[in-house]
Amino acid sequence: MKKLLLLLAVCGPAMADDAATLHCRTLKDGPARLACYDAMPVGAAPAAVAAAAPMTVEQQKQAFGMEGKQKRAVDAMAAPQLASLSSHIPGKFEGWQPGQTITLANGQRWKVVDGSDGVVVGKDLKATLVRGMLGAIFLDIDGASRSPKVVRIQ
Repeated sequence: MKKLLLLLAVCGPAMADDAATLHCRTLKDGPARLACYDAMPVGAAPAAVAAAAPMTVEQQKQAFGMEGKQKRAVDAMAAPQLASLSSHIPGKFEGWQPGQTITLANGQRWKVVDGSDGVVVGKDLKATLVRGMLGAIFLDIDGASRSPKVVRIQ
């Protein structure tokens, strides 16, 4: 009887880890799958594994640029950060200047913080947010010769 109890005590956590591993294997998105494996604490209880569920790609897109401002830091660490995010600037756009707020089609608002200015005229211009060194984010606007450094404000 003692051997059976010992066997159950050893197998219980192993089965929980197997369940978490099987869950990670079902994820189709590569970064989300990797984040799922990385979020599995070694030797943790099953409840702890479930609490560390990774963010979906859509959640990562919505959170892009807000990593330092998130209330739940565990969620920000549960998934790898996207390297870039594409959208467009709706309507007519004529360029940027220091301190200007630029609203993208996805609803995100970004402020120019590097003191740069630029002229690029167009309508519904493609805009790609790209991560730089040390957490900086740059807004690459179609047709612009340079990219302003921006921070997300909403």
